[in-house]
Amino acid sequence: MTPTRRQVLCGLGATALFGAPRMTLAADQITLGQAKITTVSDGHLVLPKDFLLGDLPAVETAPILEKYGITGDVMHPPCNVTLLQDGDRTILFDAGSGSGFMPSAGDLVDTLAALDVAPDDVTHVVFTHGHPDHLWGVLDDFDDLVFANASYMIGQREWDYWTDPDTVNTIGEERASFAVGAARRLAALKDQVSFFSDGQEVLSGVMAHATFGHTPGHMSFEIRQGSDSVMVVGDAIGNGHLAFERPDWASGSDQDAETGIKTRQRLLDQLAQDKMAMIGFHLPDGGLGRVERNGDSYRFVSEV
Repeated sequence: MTPTRRQVLCGLGATALFGAPRMTLAADQITLGQAKITTVSDGHLVLPKDFLLGDLPAVETAPILEKYGITGDVMHPPCNVTLLQDGDRTILFDAGSGSGFMPSAGDLVDTLAALDVAPDDVTHVVFTHGHPDHLWGVLDDFDDLVFANASYMIGQREWDYWTDPDTVNTIGEERASFAVGAARRLAALKDQVSFFSDGQEVLSGVMAHATFGHTPGHMSFEIRQGSDSVMVVGDAIGNGHLAFERPDWASGSDQDAETGIKTRQRLLDQLAQDKMAMIGFHLPDGGLGRVERNGDSYRFVSEV
């Protein structure tokens, strides 16, 4: 597996939510056998810190966050979509958030264009889960499919959850819009979607791994060619600080916090033990790196 230097593609002068400057669009790229894997920016989110921290006491979280320069009440996690180009296949893992979620996100089509990839070139879209920043980018402002030529794939359990009419009533008031938005977008995919389960080879060289907790059917994907592999973890490891230093702490962004803890601990242990490269949707520096043990905890080591 051969990493290349980080490539800055273009900068945007627009202003994001709350006046924060737009992040520079960037991509990290590696080769895996004959395949090329690129992390593609969809911009970033603007979230209240409490969304991540939940009920965790500030006296314990603040010292860790300060080490990473996070001292205010707002966080700006990056959004890293994974692009796999292998022969005649152009595969996206997740579709970004489109224009309907946050002004600071929804840059995926522009970033792909900087890589000379048009929406019609995409042959497959494989979803980790159905949250807005991963799913809502499948439709444009006219409710037409952005990736019109693509086949879509999602875990059966995740599909069943977001298409259940009762989910909007059980997910909680703060996330009710997530359920409504997911149901509408998945309905638009019904004629082009297929389903998979844990341990199934979704596409040749792409294996699904159940990483439930962040959502009921969240999936990660092991991309393998020969002895080289990369794990696309989506939001199963949701940030580059607390998730690594204290994986035993609940994340406010996980819908099932206890399952999320078990999944995160298992996944971090596996990635560190196997020394496998990983891509995290909300991890820094394009999301590509490795997990290293750090005493009783872990740390994220970027590949850039």
